[in-house]
Amino acid sequence: MTTTADRPGTTVADALLADGRIVHLRSAAAADRDELAAMFQTSSADALRLRFFAVPGPAVVATEVARLTRPRSADHAALVAVEVGRIVGVASYECGPDPSAAEFAVFVAEDQRGRGVGTVLLEHLAALAKMNGVSELSGEVLPVNSSMLRVARDMAAHARTDDEAQVVDVDLPTGARAAAISAADQRHRTAERLSLRPLLAPRSVAVVGASRTGGVGHQTLRALAEYGFNGTLFAVNPHADSVAGVPSVKSLRKLPGLVDLAIIAVPAAVVPEALREAGESGVRAAIVLSSGFGEAGEHGQALQAEAVRVAREHSMRLLGPNCLGLLNTDRSVRLNATFAGAPPVPGGLGVASQSGAVGISLLDHLARSGCGVSSFVSLGNKADISGNDLLAYWYDDPATKAVALYLESFGNPRRFARIVRDLSRRKPVLAVKSGRSAAGQRAGASHTAAAAAPDVAVDSLFAQAGVIRCDDLGELIDAARMLVGQPLPAGNRIAVVGNAGGVNVLAVDAAEAVELAVPAVSPELAARLGPAGQNPLDLGAEATPQTLQAALTAFAESGEVDAIVVVAAATRANDVPGMLTAAGEVFDAHPDLPAAGVVVGRWDVSHVAACPERPAYDLPERAIRAIGHAARYAAWLREPLGGPPILDGVDAPAAEAAVAAAGEGWQPADVVADLLRCYGIPQIAQATAISEDAAVAAADELGYPVVVKAAVPDLVHKTDVGAVRLNLTDARAVRQAYQLIATALDTAQPPVLVQPMALGPVELAAGVVHDPLFGSLVMLGLGGVLTDLLDDRVYRLTPMSDRDGRLMWRSLRAARLLTGYRGAPGVDTAAVEELVHRLGRLAADLPQVAELDLNPVVAGPDGLVVVDAKLRLATVGDEPDPYLFRLR
Repeated sequence: MTTTADRPGTTVADALLADGRIVHLRSAAAADRDELAAMFQTSSADALRLRFFAVPGPAVVATEVARLTRPRSADHAALVAVEVGRIVGVASYECGPDPSAAEFAVFVAEDQRGRGVGTVLLEHLAALAKMNGVSELSGEVLPVNSSMLRVARDMAAHARTDDEAQVVDVDLPTGARAAAISAADQRHRTAERLSLRPLLAPRSVAVVGASRTGGVGHQTLRALAEYGFNGTLFAVNPHADSVAGVPSVKSLRKLPGLVDLAIIAVPAAVVPEALREAGESGVRAAIVLSSGFGEAGEHGQALQAEAVRVAREHSMRLLGPNCLGLLNTDRSVRLNATFAGAPPVPGGLGVASQSGAVGISLLDHLARSGCGVSSFVSLGNKADISGNDLLAYWYDDPATKAVALYLESFGNPRRFARIVRDLSRRKPVLAVKSGRSAAGQRAGASHTAAAAAPDVAVDSLFAQAGVIRCDDLGELIDAARMLVGQPLPAGNRIAVVGNAGGVNVLAVDAAEAVELAVPAVSPELAARLGPAGQNPLDLGAEATPQTLQAALTAFAESGEVDAIVVVAAATRANDVPGMLTAAGEVFDAHPDLPAAGVVVGRWDVSHVAACPERPAYDLPERAIRAIGHAARYAAWLREPLGGPPILDGVDAPAAEAAVAAAGEGWQPADVVADLLRCYGIPQIAQATAISEDAAVAAADELGYPVVVKAAVPDLVHKTDVGAVRLNLTDARAVRQAYQLIATALDTAQPPVLVQPMALGPVELAAGVVHDPLFGSLVMLGLGGVLTDLLDDRVYRLTPMSDRDGRLMWRSLRAARLLTGYRGAPGVDTAAVEELVHRLGRLAADLPQVAELDLNPVVAGPDGLVVVDAKLRLATVGDEPDPYLFRLR
């Protein structure tokens, strides 16, 4: 939410209506009085009755307009929806005696109903109210006002009927609710798809800046014509009647009819004017190929902001600027609006790239490998259209079977996480996110924050959302070829069959690294395979297509493997195309069994035609990695989605009050203990002391042996400076420990904590770290002094599901320590899961928790206890809203 609450008339957000058109939402201002009055005055008596419960006179309308346009305050806000310069709706709330509750009202211009104006207004009004401390909006609605009741139902409002007053009371919580989020996501996907249709499936295209001899505009125009665009194509050039055989007009205003898409290739300085002309001519979408915008310093950033402003004013979606364009291979569209090289073959892969050069590389390698593309979009500077928009479009696109993304940044990763998780449940999503090495350079004071670099957040996001993260473009392409047009593996068991024993062994070696199993064959299968019957199976250098086909059939019919790798080494004595054709016949007969080929000694595209549905690779490791990605994605799909963890003993209001009273910075031990207590997190008993005598008294009361440690809030690594003393068995040892800590801290009377000595089979570390872009992450790892040494930790973004705790501890390399290793007792893993779920709830409730570091957490068969905790609080700034839909 853009916090412009104190500036009436400023923009709050740009959003999409149900029909895909753009609406501007801003504070109502005094200058809106006449237009608002006219909107009421030109509405029918029935429409006014639904809002006012009676037909209002001029005085009532004037009073309402004055209320709506008075300056925003703590107990009042009003938003207007503006489309192409016209106010089409207004929504407001007024607080009563209770500042946490407010009454809302919505009115939409009569000729604008049914487009989702009221829904968008109410969504943003609720978000604004929440930001101002309002937890619930309420309103009275007539039973005949079916459209308003439908809006309320979609937003998970509670409606109750008052028979005496003959109205329906509607109560709308301002906080996110699962049902409301799901309904909103569905609405937003529909709106996104409609808004992007003029871009990706236009009926008419005009290229602005298409010169007669060359340049980006000229080449893009030629690409459109040569690819056979199925709509109407125009060039816009004031000095030519035709360009490259395409009719040309002097300006967009001279076009004979409306145009869906304008492709703009003019100098950056005149792009805003070109967009204004496009908008005034009724153009619905624009691609700006020109550079010199956000990537070119302050002047370019200002130009880019102006370009977006103009596009939004005219309800136009904008791709770029500084982009390569886009492709849609659908035969009914045939749109090649790029200046890249040869277009790819049609297929099922949707591709988006933030980099034009990377996009060219992807298209080139996909074409070489025979992997078809449904659509390709070069995002450029992402001034408007982003990867989030495309994910929503591809969700319902029947031509797109899988999605591949090259990303350099996230605009709203929290929203991306929800969108991509929903898409991943329908079709595979693969991604390369650049910037791993630079992202690792993050300073953090605590163990938890030091390791939580932005790239860790990306890994967590992708893991939770089912995104297949690839290390490089080659791996992305390999995995995409495996996932487009093939069934997913039912498990992780593979067979390796071929005529090259050494390659077979390399494939088996690579399998372990990607969690694939190469199981031994059963006696029954061994009998069918013959004397050399085993897995991997070496058929010999002179293996014939018939021999290979028989072996593959035996494996396919055995039910003992979930995928097959076919190895074919080309020699003078064998027939590789024949072998792959024979393999294709086996897999045609077993369509539910995925497979990949490894072709050695003959790397060309002829093998693709021999076995078109199963990809072939030139190296065994590439094939194995691709199958590994497919198997892990299939395993993620088989897991239930999960729901919110059910936790008792949580006192969120008390925690919020404690945080509000604490202030910023590292917190003293009592504040930390109070916060953990609010969330039911078990802590070891402790006492604070500021002298030797007090430390001894505390130890006597707690019982020996004890631990004495410095109670300095901003001292994280106590062991490194000698500020923690363990296993103290008597008063003398406690006094000596206190003196040593005083010396280490160069303080005569340092505050210390005295705790009973806690021992357990496993020491864990857990915690929370807040990232302004990604939100809060929960960490679990091996604890004690091994935390930094072994770096064995996993993270999850909030909100967490009730299955994340189990997945977290099982993902640790040291997971076997938790279940018992070499006779050592295991720990209560249910308690470990509950700990991270409670931390997840704490993090979701309190984004002010910048760092919470619990280390060590001593875990044993009977539960766990937090031994040491550090907490830093910080003010939360303007951060992305994961639920509220708004354009960039």
